Amino acid sequence: MSLTTYRQAAPAAAAMLRTTTKSASLTFSSSAAAVGVALRPLGGFAHTAATRTAAATRCAFSTAPQTTPRPCSRLITRSRSHTNIGAARLSPAAGLLSPFRRAYSSSEQPPPSKIWSFEDVQQLTKSTNAPVVLVDTREPHELQETGRIPGAINIPVSTAPDGFFLPDEEFEDRFGFARPGRDTEVVFYCKAGVRSRAAAGLAKEAGWTKVGEYPGSWLDWAGKGGAVER
Repeated sequence: MSLTTYRQAAPAAAAMLRTTTKSASLTFSSSAAAVGVALRPLGGFAHTAATRTAAATRCAFSTAPQTTPRPCSRLITRSRSHTNIGAARLSPAAGLLSPFRRAYSSSEQPPPSKIWSFEDVQQLTKSTNAPVVLVDTREPHELQETGRIPGAINIPVSTAPDGFFLPDEEFEDRFGFARPGRDTEVVFYCKAGVRSRAAAGLAKEAGWTKVGEYPGSWLDWAGKGGAVER
């Protein structure tokens, strides 16, 4: 192509290019507008759905039932009751008296024990023919340390609570002396009156009816200067 021909064709080509570009721009604008119109319903639907969801959530929170914390007094009561039960189970006196309590119903109570004072026991130790047997219910090692009231026999209730339930021969083999007869009056003492009460209950259960207790026991006897046998 000659230079003259090129110069004549260039303006026509530029004009054609401008026309094509303008047409393409108009076509793109029309397409975008059509797409926007088509998407408008979807946008409205999404906005409506979001609005309904938020409203439902607010309604659910506003109508939910409110719960009130439960008081803890019941837990405290149960804890205290368990503490009381634990203390009762650990009581040695309760353990010693358990067979005695099972032997009598609430409507059939055992006869009360005769209560002996220091003066009564002192008078008993001075008598040589009194039909009464004084029973020391402490352990043998306690008697070795402190001695005993004169004339008392030793039947330790803690280690031998079945003493009054044994056959006569077995009792004598174990303790080395004959067991007091069921028609004999027996008076029990220990260190402070707890074990002697348990022993008195066991003797009643085994069939002894003339049962006495010295509640002051060894502490009262020794404190008032009673005689001591070793």
